[in-house]
Amino acid sequence: MNSLELQQLHKSYGTVTAVHDVSLNLPAGSRTAIVGPSGSGKTTLLRMIAGFEFPDRGRISLNGQVLVDDEGALPAHQRLIGYVPQDGALFPHMNVAANIGFGLPGKMAAKQTRIDELLDMVALDPAMGTRWPHELSGGQQQRVALARALAQRPRLMLLDEPFSALDTGLRASMRKTVARLLADAGITTILVTHDQAEALSFADQLAVMRQGHLVQSGPPLELYRHPRDAQTALFLGDAVVLPARLEQGLAHCDLGPVPIADPARQGPAQIMLRPEQLQWTAGGAHSGATPGCAGVVRDWDFAGNHCTLSVAITTADGSQQLLPVPAGGLQAPAPGSRVWITPQGQAHVLDSRDLCGRRPAPAGP
Repeated sequence: MNSLELQQLHKSYGTVTAVHDVSLNLPAGSRTAIVGPSGSGKTTLLRMIAGFEFPDRGRISLNGQVLVDDEGALPAHQRLIGYVPQDGALFPHMNVAANIGFGLPGKMAAKQTRIDELLDMVALDPAMGTRWPHELSGGQQQRVALARALAQRPRLMLLDEPFSALDTGLRASMRKTVARLLADAGITTILVTHDQAEALSFADQLAVMRQGHLVQSGPPLELYRHPRDAQTALFLGDAVVLPARLEQGLAHCDLGPVPIADPARQGPAQIMLRPEQLQWTAGGAHSGATPGCAGVVRDWDFAGNHCTLSVAITTADGSQQLLPVPAGGLQAPAPGSRVWITPQGQAHVLDSRDLCGRRPAPAGP
């Protein structure tokens, strides 16, 4: 059963189209991450769901109730939707308990049981209820903001880049805490973020936006392995995109012949491999029976237990292309080393059509 349904939403600001005919379904209890570059329309989409903005046309329904359509719109305060902004937006003149209980009915004494319950839910000591926002760390402020959003027992939770102001270690732990908390509560959740790794780890559905369009949606692993086009592939992580000629189930490219999933595909195309599909061995010469190609390590990015090599290979037209190749931090070859790069698994064939459906003629290798 779908909890939230978006149908052909469109929103413009003057001559600028922010969201163009976006349709998306969110199953009940699911976590969906909406990602895209700045200006892609993801925040506008979130604000229309919350009721802070209204679409020019389209329909939004939640648990079967219409929130907005061509006939009218339900006000934001009647939608029972929780919202956590990027900076938490706590009221500085209220202590933690008053912030959490702000939207609850009754006097403070009557609210206290629910406030203590919410503090415990977000793993904060009830004694912190008397603290002021400026006395809290960034992670504690975000937990208070989440508790305040949960106070109304929302049907849907909207998270607008809530972890972006936190340092890397705290961001990861907060992400796990919030994901577990919302899953235990069975609350359907939307996360808007510019952090691809955050989206991939948090969500069980990923929606990629670009230029106001919903480019692709589905399980994170599916989109990571099979992105629609080169832009989506590169947005979701490091990728090796190569021109190729498809023939009898193989993509013939600068890395040699690489298997593809669909043997019926023929002709020129673009293929994608993720860096983890590339393996290196020392030395730049191998027998003709070994797939792959020779390369030279130009640089490396050392990060302790792992390292990413920048390996230059010579393409069919005689130019150089740098490939990101993972290596163990202690065994990484030094810059200047000659290596042999071998592709593993299947290459993914990218769609060369743009957002309007035009298909330019791709160049062969």
